[in-house]
Amino acid sequence: MAQTKDFAHRLGAILEPGDLLVLTGELGAGKTTFTQGLGLGMGVREGIISPTFVISRTHPTLGTGPDLVHVDAYRLASAAELDDLDLEATMAQSVTVVEWGAGKVEQLSDSRLEIVLLRPGSVQNHEDLVFDFHEGEDDEPRTIKLTAIGPRWDNDPALAALLNDFTS
Repeated sequence: MAQTKDFAHRLGAILEPGDLLVLTGELGAGKTTFTQGLGLGMGVREGIISPTFVISRTHPTLGTGPDLVHVDAYRLASAAELDDLDLEATMAQSVTVVEWGAGKVEQLSDSRLEIVLLRPGSVQNHEDLVFDFHEGEDDEPRTIKLTAIGPRWDNDPALAALLNDFTS
């Protein structure tokens, strides 16, 4: 999953405080690996693991950038349960990544990146950008669908440059 991590690393380098990313994908699709790449690009402390049992982990920056708040909403049944985490308190100064957050966190921000990680056999192409990453002989290829929503991402030159690098 080196290419997936590399893409996320480069994406992490352009993220700003207040950014929200919603990660979707079946078990083993690479959501935590993607978040590890984001953390590298953001310059946060290493050691990112899935927060499945603690629900939320904060990974502090090692420099001047934002912290990374990593949430696993898999076991949360509703947006109300997510409200108990008080993510609003850290949103403005952090980048917030929520695995399994679709349908639960959209109210947190008017802008977000929705990222779907797909394993072979689960690809559904519509009008979203799709990147097929073939990870080598021993690893299944992954597909990343990225949808940018809201004013934060309208005509963002850094995101456009990153996406152009992977589509050309």
